[in-house]
Amino acid sequence: MQSITLASDTANTRLAIDPAAVADLRARLAQDSQGGMKQVAQQFEGMLLQLLLKSMRDATISGGMLDSQQSSFFTALGDQQMALNLATQMPMGLAELIEQQQSGRAAKAGEAEATHSTSANLATRATLDALQQSLSSLSPATAAGFLGGARHRAGLLASTAGSSRAAALAVESPSAPRDFVDRVWPHAQAAAAATGVPARFLVAHSALESGWGRREISRADGSPSFNVFGIKAGRNWSGATVEVDTTEFVNGVAQSERATFRAYASYAEAFRDYAELLSSKPRYAGVRGQQDAVQFARSLQEAGYATDPMYADKLARIIAGNTLRQALAG
Repeated sequence: MQSITLASDTANTRLAIDPAAVADLRARLAQDSQGGMKQVAQQFEGMLLQLLLKSMRDATISGGMLDSQQSSFFTALGDQQMALNLATQMPMGLAELIEQQQSGRAAKAGEAEATHSTSANLATRATLDALQQSLSSLSPATAAGFLGGARHRAGLLASTAGSSRAAALAVESPSAPRDFVDRVWPHAQAAAAATGVPARFLVAHSALESGWGRREISRADGSPSFNVFGIKAGRNWSGATVEVDTTEFVNGVAQSERATFRAYASYAEAFRDYAELLSSKPRYAGVRGQQDAVQFARSLQEAGYATDPMYADKLARIIAGNTLRQALAG
């Protein structure tokens, strides 16, 4: 009973990494399902804020004299605590939406199963399991799974907070960037040999265009196009194509449009075509053989590879960021 009181009275002040937090929440749900779901929703809002904080951290080029694995470790812990404090003291409103959604589901389940507390536990079991995974993520390597595409996932979560998919969208496998690197690394090495550009630069470029593989362009039937570089199909392209909505910048203003992209049979084919594009087009002369990460990114943008005015900065940050470094180390 004492631990339940602690979870209730000090939810706003306890450490985010407290290993007993999930156990206390489970006990709180059994004792007070409504109050327990409120705390679960606050924890999820804290997780979302942590994604945004880590995304901003990753946008800062590291490598200074004071940067180390230890400093990154404690910075991650500090961000996790800050996110929890913000979620409980300055909420964005997402926790309330999640609580309403979960409460409605629990009430419907309670009618069918005769006990409200039991149905509440069933309704939030997946949520708590995901939360436990997050609370046990004490190292930067584990936290890296939340970095790639953080803004994209945050938008998805906010737009579907009232649906049954909200909890599933809140947590993503921490191995996602590493899995993506595993899939494309051999092909990046082959493309590096053809272009003279380091393989990790090419992996970073494909990660930027595809959101570490999470936003790969799909065909109409849902099958992958393997186009991880966002290469459009021009008049001279005779291969397979796929049409999707994309964002282009006109005079610095983002606009949505329908565009035709190339489709490939494999990642190997996609990287070969990318290498051929860089090697054969005169405008990419400044890209070929480039060994400097910042200059590689700037040369791509100057050659007109993308219309986003921040494209070079985004690519340079990925190349220098912890997510790529940790995925390659794995």
